[in-house]
Amino acid sequence: MFTLIDLPYAPGALEPVISAQTLAFHHGKHLQAYVDNLNKLLPGSGLEGLPLEQIVAEASGPLFNNAGQVLNHEMYFTQFSPKATDSAGQIKAQIEKQWGSLDALKAEFESKGVSLFGSGWVWLQANAQGELSIAQYANADNPVAHGFKPLLTFDVWEHAYYLDYQNRRAAHLSALWQILNWEEIERRYAKSR
Repeated sequence: MFTLIDLPYAPGALEPVISAQTLAFHHGKHLQAYVDNLNKLLPGSGLEGLPLEQIVAEASGPLFNNAGQVLNHEMYFTQFSPKATDSAGQIKAQIEKQWGSLDALKAEFESKGVSLFGSGWVWLQANAQGELSIAQYANADNPVAHGFKPLLTFDVWEHAYYLDYQNRRAAHLSALWQILNWEEIERRYAKSR
């Protein structure tokens, strides 16, 4: 059985970037619904007892959609901190090697998030060699389903930002860097190699 993750910060700690009201709905209602649906769909699937990433890699249909959304949201919520940290270590070196600067990565990342039609996610992902790429995935799709390691994600479903930014997706994406915990991204990157 999967359970709703606890947020690693107080509900109002990410304001004004993400309001306590948005967190209450996004984490407490949307993510809770995905967790509940995943638990209802697992019995008899042959995937009971497996780690979440393995379920995502092997599932299809409604089971994939709910498992994918649980994984996506868990990675999303746990990458933030009330006090943003600077990029450092291996991830910073790889970003500078591939994009030249963090600002160049941010520009491409935001562009891909803004241009994703409909609902979905924009991801920084790594392959088995540690090379990075930015990808757009619709709906519940994510890097795990395509053989990549997920590192950083911005949610472009409207429920992630509509209460705070209305239809201004670009403003939402630009603001999220202010609360990004690069130490967590570096940990994920080191673990992927």
